Amino acid sequence: MTTKRVKPLRYNPASTGRVIRKSVRNSANGSRSSKSSPTFTRLTVVWVNLDGVTFNTTGFFARLFRNGQLVSTASFDRYGVVRFNNINTLTSFSYNIRTYDANGLEYRSRNIPAGVQTYAIIG
Repeated sequence: MTTKRVKPLRYNPASTGRVIRKSVRNSANGSRSSKSSPTFTRLTVVWVNLDGVTFNTTGFFARLFRNGQLVSTASFDRYGVVRFNNINTLTSFSYNIRTYDANGLEYRSRNIPAGVQTYAIIG
C-alpha cells in the first residue's frame, strides 16, 4: 500500500528535531576503520512526518545559518530532500536550518550539530 505524501503543516515552536546518528559508528571490534568515509559527501537534510514518510516539499527551500550569518540556501526536491552542495561532511560546525515555502513563510527552525552528514527534520 502506498502512503500519500502530504505538505507539511505550518511552524510549531513546541516541536523539536532529533539527531538520528551523530558520528560514525565503531566496527564490531571497537576500532574505527581508516578506510571508511562518509556515505554522503555534502550535507543532506530530509523532512519527514512522525511516521518517517517524506513530505511533498515542492516549492520549499531551506537556509542554513551559522552564528546568525547566512551560509547557504538550497531548494527541496519534491521528495523532502535538500542538499547543501557547499557544506562538506562530516560537518565541522553546528548550523541552524530554517525551512520556508515558496512565499517565504517559515515552517521549521532546527539546530544541526557538528559531526553529521545527514539530518532529519521530524514533523
